[in-house]
Amino acid sequence: MTAPAPQQLPDAVVIVLFGATGDLAGRMVLPALVEVHRRGLMPDAWRLVGVAADELDDDAFRDRFQAAVAASEHGLCDDWDEVRDRTRYCGGRFGPDDDAGLPTLLEEVRAELRADTGAEPLVLHFLAVPPAAFGPITRGLGAHGLAEGARVVFEKPYGTSLASFEELDATVKEVLAEEQIFRIDHFLGKEGVQTIYVLRFANQLFSSEWNRASVAQVQIDVPEDLDVTNRIGFYEATGAALDMLVTHLFQVAGQVAMEPPADLRDPASVIAAREAALRAFRPLDPAEDVVLGQFEGYRDIEGAAPDSTQDTFVAARLWVDTERWRGVPFLLRTGKRMAAKEQRITLVLSPPFGPLGGELEEPNTIEIDFAGEGEVALGITVKTPGPELTYSSGRARLDLDDVPGGEGLSPYASLINDALIGDRSLYTTENGLRAAFTAFAPLQGPDRPTPLPYAPGSWGPEEAHRLAAPHRWMLGE
Repeated sequence: MTAPAPQQLPDAVVIVLFGATGDLAGRMVLPALVEVHRRGLMPDAWRLVGVAADELDDDAFRDRFQAAVAASEHGLCDDWDEVRDRTRYCGGRFGPDDDAGLPTLLEEVRAELRADTGAEPLVLHFLAVPPAAFGPITRGLGAHGLAEGARVVFEKPYGTSLASFEELDATVKEVLAEEQIFRIDHFLGKEGVQTIYVLRFANQLFSSEWNRASVAQVQIDVPEDLDVTNRIGFYEATGAALDMLVTHLFQVAGQVAMEPPADLRDPASVIAAREAALRAFRPLDPAEDVVLGQFEGYRDIEGAAPDSTQDTFVAARLWVDTERWRGVPFLLRTGKRMAAKEQRITLVLSPPFGPLGGELEEPNTIEIDFAGEGEVALGITVKTPGPELTYSSGRARLDLDDVPGGEGLSPYASLINDALIGDRSLYTTENGLRAAFTAFAPLQGPDRPTPLPYAPGSWGPEEAHRLAAPHRWMLGE
């Protein structure tokens, strides 16, 4: 087998950020770009070109850039003045019929970098825009000669149904080859999710148990305590299941369920293994395996329809039809206005064979918390101190930010770094998304269940408990 080509940074790069004045860019993308620079993961020769409809000059955009980074977790970097000077702005409409002056500005910036390095800079287009703009911007890149040799990052959702995914992907493929396309799902960039690989493949303790012989259930639980008042338009159009299940939670499930790749350092091997797992997802059975919910008071929010049936909660039982996981339910749950904000994967282990297996009330667990820096924990049974043979359950935990020798990257910074070096292993793919939307499609049909009410601050509708039987949801119960 031929070893994969080593991945490396280009000598120079121009990052073109569409939607540069928007909320997503300000909260996530711009701070992540500075984080990549601060960590020494950006080429020495780089430029940022912001593109948006707002008519601003360079200095006005630089002020917005500075305010966004100053408000972020890490704040301004020590060489901020230099970063600020690397930034340009292009205002106006961009599409097949409007170029907003971008080709001229981009050629000017590329010429500067060619003069500095003697090399042709990579162009990385980042589309931090609503999905409706993906098609027009992509066609604009083709029409104005800005696509050749470039890489293009698309935000999620990349389609809202199987049909809309196919339509969007066909449009994008008229301009770009698959290897140029980077479909971002920031859950795949989380340190805790990436830890699945090493935890499983580098530790016999876990790799030997990662199958249906040892695992009774897999739970992927992402409750949120956030309201939707500021996003009511988005939620009325989308809902929790489409926003979270078919994108984030399905992708994480694919990470857990995949077979060992031929080479963990080869992006193609990793992608192939994850895609195979996604293709093995059985289409959801809305009547048996899905519970939708809507928190009480949702319809009273200004902008919500008074008779809205949009879901703010979803719990689903997913089946993965592979030899490794056949018969093991993957329980996925997420929702707004719930009792806590958590992001956790829990492998609920089957009772051990032997004299004590039938006596244990609490199952053993392998837990991966993928919020922030992440945590790995084991739920284990020990003898209760004292003269009697009685048992107690406890947790042994390792915070990943306590691991020596490294500093975690935020999800967006991690994925931007991967785009710079051309590593698509943590990005979603055409085949993977097609498989995910195929499994999700029944929930968008006539059998979609009616959302059940649940109290704000609770763990969702009571009906969701049945999905976890004979066990329980390991969070909140």
